Amino acid sequence: MAHDNGLMTGDDGRTRCFWPGKLPDYLAYHDAEWGRPVTDDIRLFEKICLEGFQAGLSWLTILRKRERFRAGFAGFDFRKVARFDETDIERLLADKGIVRHRGKIVSTINNANRAIEMVEEFGSLAAYFWSHEPAAAERPPTVDYATLTANPTTAVSTRISRDLKKRGWSFVGPTTVYAFMQAMGLVNDHLEGCCCRAEVEALRNALVRPA
Repeated sequence: MAHDNGLMTGDDGRTRCFWPGKLPDYLAYHDAEWGRPVTDDIRLFEKICLEGFQAGLSWLTILRKRERFRAGFAGFDFRKVARFDETDIERLLADKGIVRHRGKIVSTINNANRAIEMVEEFGSLAAYFWSHEPAAAERPPTVDYATLTANPTTAVSTRISRDLKKRGWSFVGPTTVYAFMQAMGLVNDHLEGCCCRAEVEALRNALVRPA
């Protein structure tokens, strides 16, 4: 049952953000992953790359191909991906289980090399990304999924995007970066009244930010 405030009550009686609908895999992603803070470098790298692959598509499309992406990209271990060559690119272009876009595949390999450089500079990807966690005053109002009027970018996501591009990353526009921030818990955009909002906020409050 849909509500006017962007929430939906599922068949299990739980009230959630409306966007997963009643799709089991999307519900599981919403409940168990989206917005929960992540400090693992491999997961952070995977997510920002998959958000790049999502450009022009839906996240559900990428989610349903995620295991094939993981198999094709060495589990998104960026140290391994950085060694991919033209043979790997052709292998991935032949894989019907992923999004076969040469530019995005090449971008992922490029970004793996940039990730290695970032770890050398900051100690970890987590230390870099969490250093950009928005202060309370910089956080936009919770997204209104009922009207879909929320801006998909923020000043912080724009700032991160510009910095990443200066460092040589690609397919990291402000919209891609903000979707990454939402998913990895740098912000809590579960709607007020969503069954996951308080739990996610508690996890964020308890999180020891990487130095």
